[in-house]
Amino acid sequence: MGIFVGKNNMEVKTMIIPFLILFPFIVAVLMFAIRVNKIRNGVAYLSAAIIIGVDIYLAVSWIMGGCEILSLYVDTALANHVILAAEIVLAIAVTILCFIHRKYWISILAIAPTALMAYLELYGPVEEGVAHITVDRLSILMCLIVGIIGGLIIVYAVGYMHGYHHHHTDIPDRRYYFFSILFLFLGAMFGFVLSDNLLWIDFFWELTSVCSFLLIGYTKEQVAVTNSFRALWMNLLGGCALAIGIFYCAYNAHTTSLHSLVEAGVIGEKAAIIPVALIAFAALTKAAQLPFSTWLIGAMVAPTPSSALLHSATMVKAGIYILFRLSPAMSGTLTGDMIALIGGFTFFATSVIAIAQSDGKKVLAFSTISNLGLMVACAGVGRPETIWAGVFLMIFHAISKSLLFQDVGATENSLHSRDIEDMHGLLYLLPKLAIFMFIGIAGMFLAPFGMLIAKWSALKAAVDSSNIILVLFICFGSATTAFYWTKWMGKIISHSHMTGEPFKDITKKNEMISLVVHAVLMILLCLLFPVLTKVYVGPLLTEMFGYSTDVLPTNILIMLVIIILLVFAVPFLAYIYNKNVKTNVKLSYMNGINVGDNKAFIDSFGDEKKLWLSNYYFHILIGQRKLMAPVRLIATALLIVMMIMIIGGAM
Repeated sequence: MGIFVGKNNMEVKTMIIPFLILFPFIVAVLMFAIRVNKIRNGVAYLSAAIIIGVDIYLAVSWIMGGCEILSLYVDTALANHVILAAEIVLAIAVTILCFIHRKYWISILAIAPTALMAYLELYGPVEEGVAHITVDRLSILMCLIVGIIGGLIIVYAVGYMHGYHHHHTDIPDRRYYFFSILFLFLGAMFGFVLSDNLLWIDFFWELTSVCSFLLIGYTKEQVAVTNSFRALWMNLLGGCALAIGIFYCAYNAHTTSLHSLVEAGVIGEKAAIIPVALIAFAALTKAAQLPFSTWLIGAMVAPTPSSALLHSATMVKAGIYILFRLSPAMSGTLTGDMIALIGGFTFFATSVIAIAQSDGKKVLAFSTISNLGLMVACAGVGRPETIWAGVFLMIFHAISKSLLFQDVGATENSLHSRDIEDMHGLLYLLPKLAIFMFIGIAGMFLAPFGMLIAKWSALKAAVDSSNIILVLFICFGSATTAFYWTKWMGKIISHSHMTGEPFKDITKKNEMISLVVHAVLMILLCLLFPVLTKVYVGPLLTEMFGYSTDVLPTNILIMLVIIILLVFAVPFLAYIYNKNVKTNVKLSYMNGINVGDNKAFIDSFGDEKKLWLSNYYFHILIGQRKLMAPVRLIATALLIVMMIMIIGGAM
């Protein structure tokens, strides 16, 4: 790793990185202390803008400095002690909460890894010259996702939470607490993606787990408390695996550096096998892969901004980020096979369950888990083509899913429902929100958007690596994905049984700002796909693997961009057609006499009946209650068997 040189890189070290990590923590304290909504909202706006601005400045400064891989902060004795003390305080706080709610056994999952890290910090082997912060293309990419998407979600949350408590008067108004946790979350994520020292990574890992727990339980309703503790124990279980892996790595691989561990795994050192496997297992819990997916589904009880944050930019991406880091060390290994198999199975199984969901947020939740599964599978295969696919999946998913969660929340406030069936003809009832929803859905599955191109790349790499099982999972998972997104998109642009009931768009300006920026980012990302591939993702692969491959030729990418522009014209053409069409020109066939407006007919008894167009959801065959238990059981069995094989083979 290169040590920084030049003025811009000096600024990266001495100013930007510490500020980016610590500033959200300071704002979190301010959010908790300020109890006047207007003042707190103003501070939230300003702080979000500062985070986004500094985040972009970090990326620009690093690029202007030559895009070097920077290894920073070797002498950090004071910071090490502060982080250890904070981790102990965090464990004590979790233990107290567990005892208050009589979840005694969960406290063990908090105490055990903290004790291991404390022992390692105080009495473990000392490794000289270890950098604690690393800046490279992958960490910069994650910082941009966390900072920009996270900042926009905070802007959206200011308006949303005002309306939320206006409509939910039974829930205590604790916005000071909510925004405090949001900023705490962002600071933890910046620390997580920039850290190279595994002890620092462990602390920020645990902090994100606790933040998600607090956000999910925000309403204090029984279902929220239950779901929050489920998320807590699953993520703390992953934290235990992470701590054991770090402990083993320090004493057997003789390093606490993530990059050094990956290098040892790449050259096939036996001491790296078990820590890589344990850290990868931990990442599965954070990325909500089967059998740990239920914590992310339960997170939907939280207000929409926290759902958007957990599902798009922060929590789940932490697991994906670690797996991408480990990917070169997992390539061609049993650990890689395990990760690819679990990811592929999760991708297929949860996309099937998503078909049976009519609740918009549930569809988004299962879609999130499904797409994360494909990213996990890409990391497990560990080829440049799959990481190329995984990186674009991560970028498109972060923007698209954040846009969709926010849009569904705004739509729910206006329609008083988030059921997809109630979104029939949304393009003509709430056109602005419908356009945002169309863009978000198109980004998730339509050809030739980035998500579909990335799936094609992952499929090609799976074929090249002769991973037949993964090929089947990707093929059938992609087909079922197209099925449920098509149903949703069809409801938005349909108008057969529109009642004409007026619905007022009550989306606030700050919510609209976030939605517009997300939509613009999605469109720009599509248009700049060829440029991003050439100037960023290709060099990123070279950093990770020593070489890169052209997954798609530039001329094909340019052609795809042209097609993308045509796809975006669909909702506009449908809206214009509906406003100008004369309904009495061409009458549709119905089960009786058409009354003349294609919305109702006269049946055989002479009664007028409305025509309804509705999707079929196969609740009985493939519903969550029907499939979740067996697929979790299968995934658990696979994990246990393969972990035993990995650890047994490394002994």
